[in-house]
Amino acid sequence: MKRNRLLVSAIVLGLLCSATPSYAKTPKPTLAQIAAAKKAEAAKAEAAKAAAAKLAKANQTLRGLTQIANDARAKYEQALRELAAATKVAKAAAKHAQITAAAVSAAHRTIGQLATNAYIMGGGLNDLVPLLSSTGPQDLVDQLSTLSTLGAHNSTALDRYKTAEVVARQAKTEADAAQSEQEKATARVAAAKKVADSARYAQQQEVNKLQAVQDDLMKQLASAKKFRTTLEQQRQLALLEEAQAKKATQTPGQKKVWPDLGFKGRTWTRATPAQRLAAVAYAKKQVLARKPYVWGAQGPNSYDCSGLVYAAYKSAGLGYPNWDRLNAALYSVATMHVKLTELQPGDLLFYAYKNSISTIHHITIYAGGGMMWEANSRSRGLIYSNMYSINGLMPWGGRV
Repeated sequence: MKRNRLLVSAIVLGLLCSATPSYAKTPKPTLAQIAAAKKAEAAKAEAAKAAAAKLAKANQTLRGLTQIANDARAKYEQALRELAAATKVAKAAAKHAQITAAAVSAAHRTIGQLATNAYIMGGGLNDLVPLLSSTGPQDLVDQLSTLSTLGAHNSTALDRYKTAEVVARQAKTEADAAQSEQEKATARVAAAKKVADSARYAQQQEVNKLQAVQDDLMKQLASAKKFRTTLEQQRQLALLEEAQAKKATQTPGQKKVWPDLGFKGRTWTRATPAQRLAAVAYAKKQVLARKPYVWGAQGPNSYDCSGLVYAAYKSAGLGYPNWDRLNAALYSVATMHVKLTELQPGDLLFYAYKNSISTIHHITIYAGGGMMWEANSRSRGLIYSNMYSINGLMPWGGRV
């Protein structure tokens, strides 16, 4: 049983290996697939357009709410300044009342002391003073004058106190009322500011969500567009490959090939099959990108024939000293020669004016199926063409 399984596995593996094509054929999307891709792209574009409209409207609302919030903030800051001024006035009025109250208290004490003295001595001051005097009539006159002045001073102080007390009490009452009203106004403005800030914040969150949706839809649109474009390019290339392949089978072409004189190249290769296919893919990408032909250029924006070969294999992982920038003739002696009937994708094709290595003037990369990728000329640029489309094909290819 085990032996049978091994035998079946070996047969399957052999079939798989023998069925492996020598080159990867470009997939050919159907017109229906391309139409579906266009429809999907249009749907993404419509969704992105609708999302953009919502985002624009939300941004407009946000701008209005931002203005309201800014106005509320300005009013709140003005109310804070007015509250500070009202508080300052109230404190000043309270301090003034405190000072006048102290002055009146002092006057009260003075007048109260005089009244107490008069009561203790009995009678009026005019009767007592002469008795207390020990220096005669002049001293009496001086004392009477001093007492009279003191009485007038305290009377004036009392009057001022009463007036100041009324003014201070009224100022304090008004200042306290103004401060209380301003505190209420400040609280109202602060509440309005909080509501405005909250509305603006909520709208900003909505704008952020809509922006994220818009960004995601734009990415999806770009992806759908790229997918549709890729399908179209693949179909165009597949159609081109089919047409050229048919042409290759119908072209005798052997008259364009020099006879084999037995030239030898290297005896070994330096690239793996995977690297050769990678070089083919690179060359294909440059051709599809319609890169121009510029003599002496080796990419990434333009190429000449040997420059394309050099860049293709460099991108596949070959580098100095195993791989260097040479001209077409030198590449012919720096690669292993294989028969044209044994060509594989990635092998190099050479074209000469005469049947000699020294007259080789052009080099291309074999694509498979009788086709090649090449940097042709300034007039034609980088193209995909039949390997027999150029006269003077050397009778062997070069395997890197």
